[in-house]
Amino acid sequence: MGFNEMGTIYDLAKVTGFSITTVSKALNNYSDVSEKTRAKILQAASDMGYLPNAHAQSLSTKKSWTIGVMFAEANEVGMKHPFFNAIIESFRQATEQQGYDLIFASRNLRNRDMSYLEHFKHRAVDGIVVICSDQMDEQVQTLIRSSIPIVVVDMDTENCSVVFSDNIAGGRLAVDYLYGLGHRKIAHIAGDGTTDAGLARVDGFKQAMARLSLPTPDGYIVDGGFFSVDGGKTAMRRLLALEDRPTAVFAAGDQMAIGAIEAIHEAGLKVPEDISVIGYDDIEMVKYITPKLTTIRQDTDAIGKKAADVLIEQIEQKKRTAVTEVIPVELIVRDSCAPLAR
Repeated sequence: MGFNEMGTIYDLAKVTGFSITTVSKALNNYSDVSEKTRAKILQAASDMGYLPNAHAQSLSTKKSWTIGVMFAEANEVGMKHPFFNAIIESFRQATEQQGYDLIFASRNLRNRDMSYLEHFKHRAVDGIVVICSDQMDEQVQTLIRSSIPIVVVDMDTENCSVVFSDNIAGGRLAVDYLYGLGHRKIAHIAGDGTTDAGLARVDGFKQAMARLSLPTPDGYIVDGGFFSVDGGKTAMRRLLALEDRPTAVFAAGDQMAIGAIEAIHEAGLKVPEDISVIGYDDIEMVKYITPKLTTIRQDTDAIGKKAADVLIEQIEQKKRTAVTEVIPVELIVRDSCAPLAR
Protein backbone atom coordinates (compact mmCIF):
# COMPACT_ATOMS: atom_id res chain seq x y z
CA MET A 1 0.00 0.00 0.00
CA GLY A 2 1.21 3.48 -0.81
CA PHE A 3 1.35 6.00 2.05
CA ASN A 4 -2.06 7.48 1.33
CA GLU A 5 -3.66 4.50 -0.26
CA MET A 6 -5.74 3.45 2.71
CA GLY A 7 -7.24 6.93 2.69
CA THR A 8 -7.73 6.60 -1.04
CA ILE A 9 -9.67 3.37 -0.74
CA TYR A 10 -12.07 4.71 1.90
CA ASP A 11 -12.59 7.95 -0.02
CA LEU A 12 -13.14 6.17 -3.31
CA ALA A 13 -15.53 3.67 -1.74
CA LYS A 14 -17.53 6.59 -0.31
CA VAL A 15 -17.59 8.55 -3.59
CA THR A 16 -18.31 5.63 -5.93
CA GLY A 17 -20.59 3.61 -3.67
CA PHE A 18 -18.55 0.41 -4.22
CA SER A 19 -17.21 -1.71 -1.36
CA ILE A 20 -13.66 -1.23 -0.07
CA THR A 21 -12.80 -4.72 -1.40
CA THR A 22 -14.01 -3.89 -4.92
CA VAL A 23 -12.13 -0.59 -4.92
CA SER A 24 -8.96 -2.30 -3.73
CA LYS A 25 -9.30 -4.99 -6.40
CA ALA A 26 -9.91 -2.40 -9.10
CA LEU A 27 -6.82 -0.44 -8.08
CA ASN A 28 -4.70 -3.59 -8.00
CA ASN A 29 -5.84 -4.96 -11.34
CA TYR A 30 -7.62 -8.08 -10.11
CA SER A 31 -9.48 -9.73 -12.94
CA ASP A 32 -12.74 -10.34 -11.07
CA VAL A 33 -13.84 -6.71 -11.27
CA SER A 34 -15.85 -5.83 -14.37
CA GLU A 35 -14.31 -3.37 -16.82
CA LYS A 36 -17.22 -1.00 -16.26
CA THR A 37 -16.72 -0.96 -12.49
CA ARG A 38 -12.98 -0.57 -12.85
CA ALA A 39 -13.44 2.33 -15.28
CA LYS A 40 -15.72 4.15 -12.83
CA ILE A 41 -13.30 3.67 -9.94
CA LEU A 42 -10.27 4.73 -12.00
CA GLN A 43 -12.14 7.78 -13.27
CA ALA A 44 -13.05 8.77 -9.70
CA ALA A 45 -9.43 8.15 -8.60
CA SER A 46 -8.20 10.32 -11.42
CA ASP A 47 -10.71 13.09 -10.54
CA MET A 48 -9.53 13.01 -6.95
CA GLY A 49 -5.87 13.14 -7.99
CA TYR A 50 -5.01 9.57 -7.07
CA LEU A 51 -3.46 7.14 -9.55
CA PRO A 52 -3.57 3.41 -8.78
CA ASN A 53 -0.52 1.16 -8.81
CA ALA A 54 -0.08 -0.54 -12.15
CA HIS A 55 -1.45 2.44 -14.02
CA ALA A 56 0.65 4.88 -12.08
CA GLN A 57 3.67 2.69 -12.69
CA SER A 58 3.11 2.41 -16.40
CA LEU A 59 2.59 6.17 -16.61
CA SER A 60 5.77 6.93 -14.73
CA THR A 61 9.17 5.43 -15.51
CA LYS A 62 8.63 2.57 -13.08
CA LYS A 63 8.38 -0.97 -14.36
CA SER A 64 5.94 -3.70 -13.43
CA TRP A 65 8.67 -6.37 -13.77
CA THR A 66 6.27 -8.62 -15.65
CA ILE A 67 6.43 -10.08 -19.15
CA GLY A 68 3.36 -11.30 -21.02
CA VAL A 69 3.48 -14.68 -22.74
CA MET A 70 1.18 -15.46 -25.66
CA PHE A 71 0.85 -18.71 -27.59
CA ALA A 72 -0.53 -18.28 -31.08
CA GLU A 73 -1.41 -21.73 -32.29
CA ALA A 74 -3.86 -22.36 -35.05
CA ASN A 75 -3.94 -25.97 -33.92
CA GLU A 76 -4.28 -25.26 -30.20
CA VAL A 77 -1.18 -27.36 -29.48
CA GLY A 78 0.60 -24.51 -27.75
CA MET A 79 2.28 -25.40 -24.51
CA LYS A 80 1.53 -29.09 -24.86
CA HIS A 81 4.21 -29.47 -27.53
CA PRO A 82 7.54 -30.41 -25.89
CA PHE A 83 9.45 -28.00 -28.18
CA PHE A 84 7.47 -24.92 -27.05
CA ASN A 85 7.48 -26.14 -23.49
CA ALA A 86 11.28 -26.34 -23.46
CA ILE A 87 11.61 -22.84 -24.95
CA ILE A 88 9.31 -21.30 -22.36
CA GLU A 89 11.21 -23.03 -19.57
CA SER A 90 14.51 -21.61 -20.78
CA PHE A 91 12.94 -18.16 -21.37
CA ARG A 92 11.46 -18.23 -17.85
CA GLN A 93 14.80 -19.06 -16.24
CA ALA A 94 16.59 -16.29 -18.14
CA THR A 95 13.95 -13.64 -17.35
CA GLU A 96 13.60 -14.68 -13.70
CA GLN A 97 17.34 -14.20 -13.22
CA GLN A 98 16.77 -10.61 -14.30
CA GLY A 99 13.89 -10.18 -11.85
CA TYR A 100 10.88 -10.59 -14.15
CA ASP A 101 7.72 -12.66 -13.66
CA LEU A 102 5.70 -14.15 -16.50
CA ILE A 103 1.99 -13.65 -17.08
CA PHE A 104 0.37 -16.14 -19.44
CA ALA A 105 -2.50 -15.01 -21.62
CA SER A 106 -5.02 -17.78 -21.41
CA ARG A 107 -7.24 -18.76 -24.31
CA ASN A 108 -10.44 -17.93 -22.47
CA LEU A 109 -9.65 -14.26 -23.01
CA ARG A 110 -11.15 -14.74 -26.42
CA ASN A 111 -14.48 -15.49 -24.83
CA ARG A 112 -14.28 -12.38 -22.67
CA ASP A 113 -14.18 -9.83 -25.48
CA MET A 114 -10.74 -8.75 -24.41
CA SER A 115 -7.80 -8.91 -26.79
CA TYR A 116 -4.40 -10.15 -25.68
CA LEU A 117 -3.10 -6.62 -26.15
CA GLU A 118 -5.79 -5.17 -23.87
CA HIS A 119 -5.11 -7.89 -21.31
CA PHE A 120 -1.37 -7.19 -21.33
CA LYS A 121 -1.85 -3.40 -21.19
CA HIS A 122 -4.28 -3.90 -18.38
CA ARG A 123 -1.67 -5.91 -16.48
CA ALA A 124 0.88 -3.20 -17.37
CA VAL A 125 3.46 -5.70 -18.68
CA ASP A 126 6.89 -4.35 -19.62
CA GLY A 127 7.18 -6.57 -22.70
CA ILE A 128 5.65 -9.53 -24.51
CA VAL A 129 6.97 -12.80 -25.92
CA VAL A 130 4.86 -14.45 -28.63
CA ILE A 131 5.47 -18.13 -29.22
CA CYS A 132 4.03 -18.62 -32.57
CA SER A 133 3.34 -20.93 -35.41
CA ASP A 134 0.29 -19.12 -36.70
CA GLN A 135 1.35 -16.27 -38.99
CA MET A 136 -2.16 -15.15 -39.73
CA ASP A 137 -3.37 -14.78 -36.16
CA GLU A 138 -4.96 -11.33 -36.03
CA GLN A 139 -4.02 -10.98 -32.37
CA VAL A 140 -0.35 -11.53 -33.19
CA GLN A 141 -0.53 -8.85 -35.86
CA THR A 142 -2.13 -6.45 -33.37
CA LEU A 143 0.64 -7.06 -30.84
CA ILE A 144 3.29 -6.55 -33.54
CA ARG A 145 1.68 -3.22 -34.48
CA SER A 146 1.49 -2.01 -30.86
CA SER A 147 4.26 -0.07 -29.15
CA ILE A 148 5.02 -2.56 -26.35
CA PRO A 149 8.48 -4.23 -26.58
CA ILE A 150 8.00 -7.63 -28.18
CA VAL A 151 9.92 -10.69 -29.36
CA VAL A 152 8.39 -13.37 -31.58
CA VAL A 153 9.74 -16.91 -31.38
CA ASP A 154 9.53 -19.54 -34.14
CA MET A 155 8.31 -17.15 -36.81
CA ASP A 156 10.10 -14.87 -39.24
CA THR A 157 8.17 -11.64 -39.52
CA GLU A 158 8.91 -8.01 -40.30
CA ASN A 159 8.67 -4.97 -38.03
CA CYS A 160 9.67 -6.64 -34.79
CA SER A 161 12.39 -8.73 -33.18
CA VAL A 162 12.34 -12.44 -33.97
CA VAL A 163 14.25 -15.52 -32.81
CA PHE A 164 13.99 -18.80 -34.69
CA SER A 165 15.94 -21.92 -35.66
CA ASP A 166 17.77 -22.27 -38.94
CA ASN A 167 15.09 -24.55 -40.38
CA ILE A 168 16.29 -24.37 -43.99
CA ALA A 169 19.75 -25.55 -42.92
CA GLY A 170 18.06 -28.27 -40.84
CA GLY A 171 16.19 -29.59 -43.86
CA ARG A 172 19.41 -29.64 -45.88
CA LEU A 173 21.31 -31.41 -43.08
CA ALA A 174 18.72 -34.20 -42.97
CA VAL A 175 18.81 -34.84 -46.73
CA ASP A 176 22.63 -34.64 -46.90
CA TYR A 177 22.94 -37.20 -44.11
CA LEU A 178 20.56 -39.67 -45.80
CA TYR A 179 22.33 -39.14 -49.14
CA GLY A 180 25.65 -39.89 -47.44
CA LEU A 181 24.19 -43.24 -46.33
CA GLY A 182 23.48 -44.07 -49.98
CA HIS A 183 19.77 -43.17 -50.10
CA ARG A 184 18.44 -41.69 -53.33
CA LYS A 185 14.69 -42.17 -52.86
CA ILE A 186 14.12 -39.71 -50.03
CA ALA A 187 10.62 -38.54 -49.04
CA HIS A 188 9.49 -35.74 -46.75
CA ILE A 189 6.65 -35.66 -44.24
CA ALA A 190 6.05 -31.92 -44.09
CA GLY A 191 4.79 -29.78 -41.22
CA ASP A 192 1.68 -27.72 -41.87
CA GLY A 193 2.17 -25.16 -44.66
CA THR A 194 0.72 -22.29 -42.62
CA THR A 195 3.67 -22.48 -40.21
CA ASP A 196 7.00 -20.81 -40.91
CA ALA A 197 8.86 -23.85 -39.56
CA GLY A 198 6.94 -26.25 -41.82
CA LEU A 199 7.57 -24.13 -44.92
CA ALA A 200 11.27 -23.58 -44.19
CA ARG A 201 11.96 -27.29 -43.64
CA VAL A 202 10.27 -28.17 -46.95
CA ASP A 203 12.42 -25.49 -48.52
CA GLY A 204 15.61 -26.96 -47.06
CA PHE A 205 14.53 -30.43 -48.25
CA LYS A 206 13.87 -29.22 -51.80
CA GLN A 207 17.11 -27.22 -51.98
CA ALA A 208 19.20 -30.21 -50.93
CA MET A 209 17.39 -32.60 -53.29
CA ALA A 210 17.93 -30.19 -56.20
CA ARG A 211 21.60 -29.66 -55.33
CA LEU A 212 22.16 -33.43 -55.24
CA SER A 213 20.17 -33.84 -58.50
CA LEU A 214 17.73 -36.20 -56.81
CA PRO A 215 14.20 -36.52 -58.19
CA THR A 216 11.22 -35.76 -55.97
CA PRO A 217 8.49 -37.94 -57.51
CA ASP A 218 4.80 -37.10 -57.09
CA GLY A 219 3.66 -38.05 -53.62
CA TYR A 220 7.15 -37.84 -52.07
CA ILE A 221 6.27 -34.69 -50.14
CA VAL A 222 3.29 -35.46 -47.89
CA ASP A 223 1.50 -33.05 -45.58
CA GLY A 224 1.80 -34.39 -42.03
CA GLY A 225 -0.37 -31.65 -40.52
CA PHE A 226 0.41 -30.02 -37.20
CA PHE A 227 3.48 -32.02 -36.17
CA SER A 228 1.53 -34.78 -34.35
CA VAL A 229 2.12 -38.53 -34.03
CA ASP A 230 -1.18 -39.26 -35.82
CA GLY A 231 -0.33 -36.85 -38.64
CA GLY A 232 3.01 -38.61 -39.16
CA LYS A 233 1.38 -42.02 -39.13
CA THR A 234 -1.24 -41.10 -41.73
CA ALA A 235 1.39 -39.47 -43.97
CA MET A 236 3.68 -42.52 -43.74
CA ARG A 237 0.84 -44.84 -44.75
CA ARG A 238 0.45 -42.76 -47.89
CA LEU A 239 4.16 -43.10 -48.64
CA LEU A 240 4.02 -46.87 -48.05
CA ALA A 241 1.17 -47.14 -50.56
CA LEU A 242 3.27 -45.60 -53.36
CA GLU A 243 4.33 -47.92 -56.17
CA ASP A 244 7.95 -46.83 -55.89
CA ARG A 245 8.24 -46.28 -52.19
CA PRO A 246 11.07 -44.30 -50.58
CA THR A 247 13.99 -45.95 -48.77
CA ALA A 248 14.33 -43.00 -46.39
CA VAL A 249 11.98 -40.44 -44.87
CA PHE A 250 12.70 -37.05 -43.33
CA ALA A 251 9.89 -35.97 -40.99
CA ALA A 252 9.63 -32.26 -40.11
CA GLY A 253 8.99 -33.06 -36.43
CA ASP A 254 9.94 -35.83 -34.01
CA GLN A 255 6.34 -36.61 -33.12
CA MET A 256 5.58 -37.13 -36.82
CA ALA A 257 8.69 -39.35 -37.07
CA ILE A 258 7.39 -41.47 -34.18
CA GLY A 259 4.07 -41.86 -36.01
CA ALA A 260 5.93 -42.77 -39.22
CA ILE A 261 7.95 -45.47 -37.43
CA GLU A 262 4.71 -46.91 -36.01
CA ALA A 263 3.15 -47.06 -39.48
CA ILE A 264 6.26 -48.77 -40.89
CA HIS A 265 6.25 -51.37 -38.11
CA GLU A 266 2.51 -51.97 -38.53
CA ALA A 267 3.13 -52.64 -42.23
CA GLY A 268 5.50 -55.46 -41.20
CA LEU A 269 8.64 -53.53 -42.17
CA LYS A 270 11.61 -52.56 -40.03
CA VAL A 271 13.31 -49.26 -39.18
CA PRO A 272 16.09 -48.75 -40.20
CA GLU A 273 16.60 -52.06 -42.07
CA ASP A 274 13.82 -51.42 -44.62
CA ILE A 275 13.26 -47.69 -44.27
CA SER A 276 15.43 -45.05 -42.56
CA VAL A 277 13.65 -42.28 -40.63
CA ILE A 278 15.07 -38.96 -39.47
CA GLY A 279 13.14 -36.47 -37.31
CA TYR A 280 13.38 -32.83 -36.29
CA ASP A 281 13.46 -31.13 -32.83
CA ASP A 282 15.22 -33.67 -30.58
CA ILE A 283 12.47 -33.78 -27.98
CA GLU A 284 13.32 -35.70 -24.81
CA MET A 285 11.19 -38.74 -25.63
CA VAL A 286 13.07 -39.77 -28.80
CA LYS A 287 16.00 -41.15 -26.81
CA TYR A 288 13.66 -43.77 -25.38
CA ILE A 289 11.76 -45.11 -28.37
CA THR A 290 12.88 -48.11 -30.43
CA PRO A 291 14.89 -47.50 -32.48
CA LYS A 292 16.27 -44.35 -30.86
CA LEU A 293 15.59 -41.50 -33.27
CA THR A 294 18.21 -39.78 -35.41
CA THR A 295 17.09 -36.16 -35.63
CA ILE A 296 17.93 -32.52 -36.19
CA ARG A 297 18.25 -30.81 -32.80
CA GLN A 298 16.81 -27.37 -32.20
CA ASP A 299 18.64 -25.61 -29.39
CA THR A 300 15.69 -24.68 -27.17
CA ASP A 301 17.99 -23.36 -24.43
CA ALA A 302 19.65 -20.94 -26.82
CA ILE A 303 16.32 -19.88 -28.37
CA GLY A 304 14.71 -19.14 -24.99
CA LYS A 305 17.76 -17.33 -23.67
CA LYS A 306 18.26 -15.25 -26.82
CA ALA A 307 14.55 -14.29 -26.82
CA ALA A 308 14.89 -13.14 -23.20
CA ASP A 309 18.01 -11.09 -23.98
CA VAL A 310 16.43 -9.42 -27.02
CA LEU A 311 13.25 -8.54 -25.11
CA ILE A 312 14.93 -7.30 -21.92
CA GLU A 313 17.27 -5.10 -23.92
CA GLN A 314 14.25 -3.40 -25.52
CA ILE A 315 12.60 -2.96 -22.12
CA GLU A 316 15.73 -1.40 -20.66
CA GLN A 317 16.41 0.84 -23.66
CA LYS A 318 12.70 1.77 -23.70
CA LYS A 319 12.54 1.29 -27.45
CA ARG A 320 11.42 -1.40 -29.82
CA THR A 321 13.93 -3.05 -32.12
CA ALA A 322 13.61 -5.32 -35.15
CA VAL A 323 16.52 -7.74 -34.87
CA THR A 324 16.55 -11.22 -36.41
CA GLU A 325 18.38 -13.95 -34.50
CA VAL A 326 18.77 -17.29 -36.28
CA ILE A 327 19.86 -20.14 -33.99
CA PRO A 328 21.94 -22.97 -35.54
CA VAL A 329 20.70 -26.58 -35.53
CA GLU A 330 22.70 -29.82 -35.39
CA LEU A 331 22.40 -33.41 -36.53
CA ILE A 332 22.08 -35.98 -33.71
CA VAL A 333 22.88 -39.47 -34.96
CA ARG A 334 21.16 -42.39 -33.21
CA ASP A 335 19.71 -45.65 -34.53
CA SER A 336 16.82 -44.94 -36.92
CA CYS A 337 18.86 -44.50 -40.13
CA ALA A 338 21.08 -47.07 -41.82
CA PRO A 339 23.14 -47.30 -45.01
CA LEU A 340 21.06 -48.34 -47.98
CA ALA A 341 21.30 -52.10 -48.37
CA ARG A 342 22.63 -52.83 -51.82
